Amino acid sequence: VKALVVPGAAATTSRKNIDELEGAAKIFKARGLGWMKVAEGEGGKPALEGGISKFFEGKADEVCGELGAKPGDLLLFVADAKHRVACTALGAVRSKLGKDLNLIKEGTFAFAWIIDFPLFEWNEEEEKWDAAHHMFSWPQEQYHETLESDPGSVKGDLYDLVLNGYELASGSIRIHDPELQKRIFRIVGFSEEEAAEKFGFLTEAFKYGAPPHGGIAPGLDRLVMLMAGETSIKEVIAFPKNSFAQSLMDDCPSEVDSKQLVDLHINIVN
Repeated sequence: VKALVVPGAAATTSRKNIDELEGAAKIFKARGLGWMKVAEGEGGKPALEGGISKFFEGKADEVCGELGAKPGDLLLFVADAKHRVACTALGAVRSKLGKDLNLIKEGTFAFAWIIDFPLFEWNEEEEKWDAAHHMFSWPQEQYHETLESDPGSVKGDLYDLVLNGYELASGSIRIHDPELQKRIFRIVGFSEEEAAEKFGFLTEAFKYGAPPHGGIAPGLDRLVMLMAGETSIKEVIAFPKNSFAQSLMDDCPSEVDSKQLVDLHINIVN
């Protein structure tokens, strides 16, 4: 369960506004958006009203104390079995509120490093652990002894650079130890034979002394987009494509010669 406190927004937020915020949350797979308003009760104590407040009767002090909420504040909640869904959905709500309430100062460049990403996430459908990012990121040293016993708590040496809510660059420290790499493969469900067949070239190469290595990949087009005050990279790249993957400036993709298709063993089916 993730919660968001919107200071002083209880009186100015209508049900229509909340429905719009819920729509933003559902884009990121949230099933809904819980909400309550904090009013002033007897003796100046906080009271909860509207939305899901009926489920919190007699718990206003506890809820407001935990969230640091005061009378006049709006409380928003997303609950989901998946940590990622709760975080990303409420993050989208927060971003929308920032724009709707004019909290984002025009011309401001707010940089942030995002670190301590989880290395694994639980796959409910297949009942197994998946790599949250990919299988080749280095687990932080303090988790090496608990990789198999507690995969859900393991954090990786991954890092993203964010500007005004947009990812500018993403990177990580990569695994260079063959035995550690094999442990990761086992956790995500690869048998020893499967791992050797698909990634044997990699673990074999590590045996010859691959050094610790990592890096970061910046998106310069996104940086230029933000510097130009735009919200889409299509406005700052040379050959933007439309929703049909067509480049209207140079009329791509063009017709392909039938002989070329034969040479490539490609058959077009209408």
